[in-house]
This record gives sequence, structure tokens and C-alpha cells, in this order.
Amino acid sequence: MDTNYAVGNPLAQKLWSAKLYHDVVGMSYFGKFIGSGQDSLFQLKNETKKDAGDRITIGLRQLLTGDGIQGDSTLEGNEEPLVTYSDNVFLDQLRHAVRSNGKMSEQRVPFSVREEIRMGLTDWWTERLEISAANQLVGNTAQADTRYTGNQATIAPSRLVCGGGHSTEASLSATTTHAIKLSDIDRAVALAKEPTSAGVPRIRPINIDGKKYWVAFLHPWAIQQMRADASTAGNFFDIQKAQLTGGKISDNPILTGGEFIHNGCIVHEWNYLPTIAGAPNSGAASAFRRGAVCGAQSLAVAVGQNGSPNKMDWNEEMFDYGNKLGVEAGMIFGVKKTVFNSNDFGVVTLSGYAPAPA
Repeated sequence: MDTNYAVGNPLAQKLWSAKLYHDVVGMSYFGKFIGSGQDSLFQLKNETKKDAGDRITIGLRQLLTGDGIQGDSTLEGNEEPLVTYSDNVFLDQLRHAVRSNGKMSEQRVPFSVREEIRMGLTDWWTERLEISAANQLVGNTAQADTRYTGNQATIAPSRLVCGGGHSTEASLSATTTHAIKLSDIDRAVALAKEPTSAGVPRIRPINIDGKKYWVAFLHPWAIQQMRADASTAGNFFDIQKAQLTGGKISDNPILTGGEFIHNGCIVHEWNYLPTIAGAPNSGAASAFRRGAVCGAQSLAVAVGQNGSPNKMDWNEEMFDYGNKLGVEAGMIFGVKKTVFNSNDFGVVTLSGYAPAPA
């Protein structure tokens, strides 16, 4: 005999909430980049016991820069103070719900309305977290609704590389010479390794099978521009040939899910990346897309719910004298790009011409 958890059963709420959270994170593209360690690309902050509207404080210690003392010279009085910075990830509650039309409507279809509601909420939550992560990572200040930015305002990029050798989006024009090219990824990686301004931290690569990598995210239309560039030496097709010649690299999903690897940077395609926040020199802003080259701890993902396995709410109620089933799914969470001392800690933002394919 099958085990059935009836509507309103407290065990059903725990079972379905845990299943929903597992499906949402598992189905999202950015979910495979989340980890709890400091070497994770996107770091999960789940040690909190916070309520809705609270925050998690993340600390950063700067590298020591003192000269040190040689020989028997006096060290006392020449100690170097620690320099630390902090960033706050705000948590808030976001909810959504679905209600059936009634028992007669459910009788007409050959599937479980309850299960379809779960799948619908899974799709909704998956897309909402994708959009929030993408908007936060590239600093999409054009989106002011925090329901689409991880429950907190976005912050404009402090490190920006634009197509065509430019450094501002206002200089971009509607031409393929201002598309994001491999040389722009090279510029971003160089800035990640060695910033040009004092006080700006180097971006730490992540470790995969003993090798150091950065991870880049580009919109499908930006990738299409790269595919169309067959004239530049060392172009997309040359890289693909080299990777095929090299054979299998790793089973790590961060590697196997990438489009290609260039200059120690694994390039991934992510269709939720937004358009630019400002106006270009020519053309519509919708024809330009942002991307990112990321290192460790570039994004913080915080989850409330007292750190329990049931990180999402699942509440079922009957309406209209028990005729209509309603299901609410909510989560207390926050998604934020890490910023210390007014500098992006783990990301160099890319921006370039990427119109819709004709």
C-alpha cells in the first residue's frame, strides 16, 4: 500500500519543503558553483540563525604589508596592525503561492495538481534565484526591485572591462568591434591577478584538481559574437580544436559545463545575465550585455530558517469549504556580490555589444 501524506500533514510540509529546496538549487545553473568553503566560487553562508530582515556580516583581513625587522633591531613598537573590512548580506523573506480552481477542475486532468503546483513553484524559484544571482554579480543597478536582486540593492562594478578596449559603457557603440572578445577576457584576468589601484585586492582563483582557474560567465548572444569571429588569431574555433586535441580534462562539473577554457579561465554561458545599466554611445542598451570573470567568494548566498535542512517553507491550506487547494512556498535568504572597502572582492565585470541574433 502506498504511503500518502494528506494535505495539511506536518510531515508533508517538511518533506515537500526539503524536496523543493533540493530541486530549486539542483536545477539552477548557478547552484553547481555554490559551496560552503572559502575557495568556493559562490559561498553559502548557512551558519546563521537569523530572522527575516536580518543580516550576516562577512569579514576580510587584508594582507600584511610591513617591511619587517632584520637582525637584532627592535621589533617592539614596530608591529603592524591588522586591517580588516566587512560586508553585510541582508536576509528577507520572499514568498509565492498557487491555488487550484477546485476539486472538479482537478477531476478533469490525469495528473496530480499538488505535484504540478510543486513543479510550478520549483520553476519560479529556480528562475528567481538565477536572476537575482546574475543581477548581483554584475552590479545591475538598472534593476531597483530587490525581489529580483537577492533581497538587497545591487552595487555598480568597481572593475569594468568593455569591448573594443574601452573601460566605460558610455563608450560602447553598436558594432562587432565592441563585442566581448578573448582579448577582453585576457584584460579581465590580468586585472584579477594584479589590480592597477592600491588597496584593491587580487582575485583568488578556485582550485580544481590541483590547478587554478577563474570562471567567466557570458550571455548566449555574447558567445554567439565570439563564434562569429573567425578572423582573429586564437579565436573560438582555435580554442575548440586545442581542447579536442588535449582530450578529457576533468569530470568536475565546473569544467565539463563550460563552453571553453582560455587563459586559465573557464567560460560558461548564462542566459540570465542582464543588459548594461547605462546608455551606450550608439545603439539601444538592450543590444549590450554584461558578463563577469570571477574568482573565489565572488558571491555570497545566505539562507535563514535557523540553519535547518528545511530551508524553504511549504504551507498547504484549503479554501472555499475545502474545495480549493492553495500552496505557499517561501524562503528567507539573501544573495550579494562581495564588496570590501568599496571594491568588488571577487569579480571583474565585462560589458560588450551582444545583439539578438538576426
